[in-house]
Amino acid sequence: MATTATTLPATKTATRPALRPVDVSDAATNEDLLVATAQGDQEAFSRLYDRVSPQVIGVALRTLRDRALAEEVAQEVLVEVWRKADRFDPTRGSAAGWVTTLAHRRAVDRVRSEQASRDRDDRVSRRDEARAFDHVADEVEVRLDHWQVRRAMATLTERQREAIELAYFGGHTYRDVAKVLGIPEGTAKSRLRDGLHRLRTALEELV
Repeated sequence: MATTATTLPATKTATRPALRPVDVSDAATNEDLLVATAQGDQEAFSRLYDRVSPQVIGVALRTLRDRALAEEVAQEVLVEVWRKADRFDPTRGSAAGWVTTLAHRRAVDRVRSEQASRDRDDRVSRRDEARAFDHVADEVEVRLDHWQVRRAMATLTERQREAIELAYFGGHTYRDVAKVLGIPEGTAKSRLRDGLHRLRTALEELV
């Protein structure tokens, strides 16, 4: 992690508490360093950073299970410590406890954000697949009684054909198809996708 005092965000000194002498030597407590940080003391923050950053990364890593994400979250947390140091209340707990609480909250927020992103991508993927399947399914329904459909179906492999028949002539979802055929859902989706592509090509050639 590369954050140093020289890369910190600008401090709004007008909102900082009035300066008072604070010990920022190696003997200073984390609480002293956090108080000095709240007053805009970059040397104090640098010492505090060195002390708590391993713990912050550890908290983030236990939640995220990904080193790169944990280091990214730790970076965000330590910048937050610099910006919000004046909110620390020593009467309510230790400096280390306050910092690790920030780390845990930020890590949990990241987990939720990552999961929401995956869920959103999954919904988009399912919608796009449904649109592609529906397009071919509509065409198949229109031609259901025509010889083109029978000839096109004959071009499919046996596994593709049984998946297509279950999904589009049997009204099953790809999850249902997987259960009926006793195969993984991913395999069912692949057979349907490949079968539809082959069926579309065959129908186009037969027009």
